[in-house]
Amino acid sequence: MKLTILGCYAATPRTITNPTSQVLEIRDRMFLIDCGEGTQVQLRKNKIKFSKINHIFISHLHGDHVYGLVGLVSTYMLLNRVNDLHIYGPKGIKEIITLQLKLSNSWTNYNLYFHELESTVSETVFEDDKVVVKTIPLKHRIYTNGYLFQEKFSERRLNIDAVQQYEIDQVYYRKIKHGGDITLEDGGVIPNSELTFDPEKPKSYAFCSDTVYNEDILPLIEDVDVLYHESTFLETEALLAEKTMHSTAKEAARIALKAKAKNLVLGHYSTRYESILKFKEEAETVFPNVLLGDDGESFSF
Repeated sequence: MKLTILGCYAATPRTITNPTSQVLEIRDRMFLIDCGEGTQVQLRKNKIKFSKINHIFISHLHGDHVYGLVGLVSTYMLLNRVNDLHIYGPKGIKEIITLQLKLSNSWTNYNLYFHELESTVSETVFEDDKVVVKTIPLKHRIYTNGYLFQEKFSERRLNIDAVQQYEIDQVYYRKIKHGGDITLEDGGVIPNSELTFDPEKPKSYAFCSDTVYNEDILPLIEDVDVLYHESTFLETEALLAEKTMHSTAKEAARIALKAKAKNLVLGHYSTRYESILKFKEEAETVFPNVLLGDDGESFSF
């Protein structure tokens, strides 16, 4: 599981920082999460192939999370994209994008699907044979969702030494990896546990931005491998965080601790601060495994 931060600063883009956008690679799937201004430039800088992104998840309709989307949609057209593109986000996102395409007479030459969200409780929005994605209802000034990405259990791993010892034909390997026992010619049965190893534990990633401190999300993100939680302010601006419905670094750490997350990635920093190192220092007073997100940073888990 690899997370690439394209942008993780709040409000306006600057020459040295970018608004929220990130790419999650999990089980051979590549998902784009939020799409602030400059996202496609950051995709190029980080050498991420546009064509591999087929699903885009938008948390809410504030500009620093969505203003780069129509540009990316249009660029896909110029690149002669053929694959379907699915966009998940709050109700209204279809109107925003299609109005711009209509008025500029720039309709896509590929299928563009919108999955508009309204529910205030968690729901599954994407699922295939390897990954499931669920919403995490957040509390912000407008309707907002985070997203939980979960791997499904993979096939069991072959114990090659055992399989060869019993001289089992390769034609049965798929059955074995799917948990099947093997019956020998003499009628004896070899249990699957002797022929395979347990698969790796499925990994999970929770994206939570933007939100006020909200313990209601804890049951949804319990034991998550990686939690990205917004940390717009330091504790010295806690009152401002509450007023604007954002979180502090210490509050993000409290959520990570109570959720029993394995790792916490911070982001969505206010640009009022000269250094983001203070965010990590503050969060580490509460939670030990803190990673400081920054534009262009990649983390593998």
